[in-house]
Amino acid sequence: MKKVIAIIAALFIALSTLSCSVYASKTIRIDDASNDACKVANPDPLICGKKGEADANARIGSILNAVYGFVGVLAVIVIVIGGVMYMTSAGDPAKVARAKTTIMYAVIGLVVVLLAFAITTFVINATGGKTNG
Repeated sequence: MKKVIAIIAALFIALSTLSCSVYASKTIRIDDASNDACKVANPDPLICGKKGEADANARIGSILNAVYGFVGVLAVIVIVIGGVMYMTSAGDPAKVARAKTTIMYAVIGLVVVLLAFAITTFVINATGGKTNG
């Protein structure tokens, strides 16, 4: 169980770092087709932006939301498994302790996933990005 929690924590840290670095480098886009500054031979990328950048940011946001959803569902499944372990422990103190530990770690994992979602959504919105969630 400790290995699973370590893997989930490492995945959370990696994805949080990735999303922060991607959205921190976002350029300003102006979608006005009549803007003369964007019609020159070498337009300034800070003013005009790149066409595919918004699509890439939206794709990364969608991937993060899918990962958070998957890990959240996984945590809920582990909570249910811990509940079944608790119900079938038949009063054995070792089994009851193992079931309680399983439920506790699953709840901690669920809280971590919810915090990761909240933090990355806040950072994305604060830097001017847009999430799909």
